Amino acid sequence: MRLLTSLIIALIFSTPAFAGDLTVQVRDGSGQPVRDAVITVHPNSGVPAGPIRFPWPLRISQEDLQFNPYVLIVPVGGTVSFPNLDRVRHHVYSFSRGNRFEIELYGRDQTRSHVFTAPGVAALGCNIHDQMLAYVKVVDTPWAARTGPTGDVVVTGIPAGGATLRVWHPRLTNRGNEIATVFTMAAGPSRQFITGDFSGRASVR
Repeated sequence: MRLLTSLIIALIFSTPAFAGDLTVQVRDGSGQPVRDAVITVHPNSGVPAGPIRFPWPLRISQEDLQFNPYVLIVPVGGTVSFPNLDRVRHHVYSFSRGNRFEIELYGRDQTRSHVFTAPGVAALGCNIHDQMLAYVKVVDTPWAARTGPTGDVVVTGIPAGGATLRVWHPRLTNRGNEIATVFTMAAGPSRQFITGDFSGRASVR
């Protein structure tokens, strides 16, 4: 009985007492929704130890001479596959600081992969097709999500207390294409409304 009580007490104190869901709404200067904005939350209490896993596939395909998806969130240490579904060959690369890599020419129905080891952004291009552009946002927190067509997204299970919310988008004109704000996460549903200037030019640099 004493052992069982000790285990229950240890479990209580090793788990956040409260957690809540955060709804983030991202709008541009004219009030229009912004899709493909990456939301990350870093609680003041820190992030759990161990590998970060997300429910979506770590995959960027090449199809119809475009990358899909345009923005992919990847945990530090995550391996991203790059399947070529086109009839032509592609040459994938990134010149981004901390995330430089190159996958030389490969053809249809072939797949290559790359491990992203540093938090930050990898702007992707194709050395053959200049119009192809995509972004990998490498994150070091499990509380991350991307906005859809409505410009809204829900990040679930955030510990209550102080935290930093960051919004990143390739066309956001702030330094580093990012807005950061400090807030207090409630033990329950919370909401943050973010407005920014998204008139910048996205590029592979």
